Amino acid sequence: MEPLAIAGARPPRRGPEAGLGLKGLAWIGGALATTAAVGLAAVLAVFFAATIVVIGFLAAGLVAAGSLAYRARRALRRPGNDDGVIEARQIGGHSWVAYGWDQRGR
Repeated sequence: MEPLAIAGARPPRRGPEAGLGLKGLAWIGGALATTAAVGLAAVLAVFFAATIVVIGFLAAGLVAAGSLAYRARRALRRPGNDDGVIEARQIGGHSWVAYGWDQRGR
């Protein structure tokens, strides 16, 4: 005789009716967990999409500020040929005279 039979314990059930109560509860728990995961994924997708949009706006603003700075730098340069060479005339021998080297704008 089996020891469990004496104590009145049943052997585990086999077949399609075994554990029907827990299967339904597990199915409902799985459905709730899936729904929560899908909802969380949707919220995270919207959050990260908004983050990418904000990064795009910041990059566009940075490019715009850089282009304005470049235009301002170009506007401050003197027009003409400013390569660092001054105009000078030889007045005889080894003597040269430079004109206008101390004047900023002509």
